[in-house]
Amino acid sequence: MVERIDAQEAWRALVGGAWVPLLLFLAVAFHVLWRPREARSTLAWLFAVWLFPELGALLYLLFGINRASEKSWQKHASDQTFYSNRALREQEQAPLAYWRGLRNGLLTQPADGEARALHNFLNRLAPNHPLLGGNEVRILVDAREAYPEIFHAIRHAQQHIHLQSYIIGADPVGRELMEALAERAAAGVEVRVLYDEFGSAKAIMHGFFRPYANRPRLQVVRYTQANLYKHQFQINLRNHRKIIVVDGVTGFTGGMNFYDVYRTRGNQPPIHDYHFRVTGPIVLELQYSFLRDWYYMTEESPARLLTPEHFPPMTATGSTPIRLLNNGPTLSESDALLDTLFTAIAGACRQVLLITPYFVPPPEIQRALRCAALRGVEVKLLLPARNNHPYVGYAARALYDGLLEAGVRIFEQPPPFLHAKAMLVDDTMAIIGSANLDQRSLRLNYENSLVILDAAFGAALKQVMLNDFALGHEIQLAQWRTRSLPQRLTENFCSLLSPIA
Repeated sequence: MVERIDAQEAWRALVGGAWVPLLLFLAVAFHVLWRPREARSTLAWLFAVWLFPELGALLYLLFGINRASEKSWQKHASDQTFYSNRALREQEQAPLAYWRGLRNGLLTQPADGEARALHNFLNRLAPNHPLLGGNEVRILVDAREAYPEIFHAIRHAQQHIHLQSYIIGADPVGRELMEALAERAAAGVEVRVLYDEFGSAKAIMHGFFRPYANRPRLQVVRYTQANLYKHQFQINLRNHRKIIVVDGVTGFTGGMNFYDVYRTRGNQPPIHDYHFRVTGPIVLELQYSFLRDWYYMTEESPARLLTPEHFPPMTATGSTPIRLLNNGPTLSESDALLDTLFTAIAGACRQVLLITPYFVPPPEIQRALRCAALRGVEVKLLLPARNNHPYVGYAARALYDGLLEAGVRIFEQPPPFLHAKAMLVDDTMAIIGSANLDQRSLRLNYENSLVILDAAFGAALKQVMLNDFALGHEIQLAQWRTRSLPQRLTENFCSLLSPIA
């Protein structure tokens, strides 16, 4: 009798344990099919939960539930409110010098006919950020060039500093930055710092920002849409923008964060990256972008943000035409960068140079690259040989075969890690900024890019990019196809997971 009872209990435990994974799988399957999404993403989540029920369901809860539409709608509504305040102040007796100046001769047209087609496309896609002439751009390669310029501008600020970064590290670089900002705040400069909660998570956990709280004129705010008190739990919508504006006259943007991996540490070489110093009217476009994100996080009065001090009268400092292109999961900016990249590549006549650290683009970009190569356009792609996120590197390599077969030339640069992001089309159309060429940057993150339609800047950027291509090793199709079976399986497995990474 005792043995029979034990057997029954064991059977119930077995059946009960088997039902749990099945119920988890069915729950995730129902939810993932509730609303349409990309087929690869759906299959990847179902595959993950089937293989690892408890872990897969937890990861889906954290990363897979698409709360983007609700949260992005809140961001869109905030952006529209801020825009309405801007429009109202344009009509006041003393309108902002910047917005008046836009209508008084800063607008321009690209000189090159091929660039004009992209310009006309962008006029319809992003009409609120027109092409502005009179700018100067300086390319800053690596932190050895970028950090001295940035810190010099910060330490000489007289009125305000607005700084937005994905990562501020709890390390010597982050400390040098925050101390420089605190010193200017103590000297009477208004300082606003906006950092992403996910990117700067390590600094938050170490209490790095705590000593800088409650200091006069120094406001340090985390960008987050995960707040349990507000019933928000969204860690996918990250603010990946990098913007610095000093006194409304000097701006910086690009791919660099404030993190000690950008400097030599012992025998470890620094990360390789591009950043850009800009002056001219484009600085005030960056200013507006920063203040719009700041308003969303803080709800600080637009009357305090949209001031003539933040938007001083702007004169030409150079001859480079630039337009700002913001991208993010909001109604007005969704797929803006994806559509621009596709249009630029599809319209290429001679050459496409593309450098990115994370190459897991959606199918339309893959097809645009293949078709450009098949049309006879020279398409060259430079990626890191060793990725700091190994699964992303493997997922990228799963795409090599089809691209190489179409005639795309792929190069891999050996360490130090390549974190630079730039695309140059036909020597005259450049797209630079914070965005990577992956699903997260193109669909989930808030990113900022500069579209520069200028042959002179194109020539300067091309030289920098070709220097990096010269350090890379070109992948040959015949040799690539001899790689081992385990490597192929790993690449294809990581490619399956790339939509949920």
